[in-house]
Amino acid sequence: MRRYGEPRISGKPYRARPGAYAILPRNDQVLLTYQAGIHHEFQLPGGGIDPGESPIHALHREVFEETGWRIAQPRFLGAFRRFVFMPEYDLWAEKICHIYRAFPVRKLAEPLEADHSVHWASLDQAMISLGNPGDRAFLQTLF
Repeated sequence: MRRYGEPRISGKPYRARPGAYAILPRNDQVLLTYQAGIHHEFQLPGGGIDPGESPIHALHREVFEETGWRIAQPRFLGAFRRFVFMPEYDLWAEKICHIYRAFPVRKLAEPLEADHSVHWASLDQAMISLGNPGDRAFLQTLF
């Protein structure tokens, strides 16, 4: 599996953290989430897959929590890994990022996650704004 970002740091106790993330195109734009707080970065909506949860269920749940949008027709595009420190969990993580393309159907609420906000961006804006090179690589393959 391809790795993006920093390599594994020897001696750090990494824990596998699978997650599901969505590229959500609509009218020549893509829906992004901005996470303020400790991260301050634009991201593809999505997040961790809970134990016993399917990636598709996690995708729907996480996108709704971070954006307030319901999505439809998720299609798996691929996966990549990142080695990161997650300060909110005090955890060294090997994030295994499952990327899907889906369609935003309807906004039902404001983001439920604290410090998250929704932003529509052109492809050029998204490519500049996304803080994760893996997210940018998958986004670029669709347009």
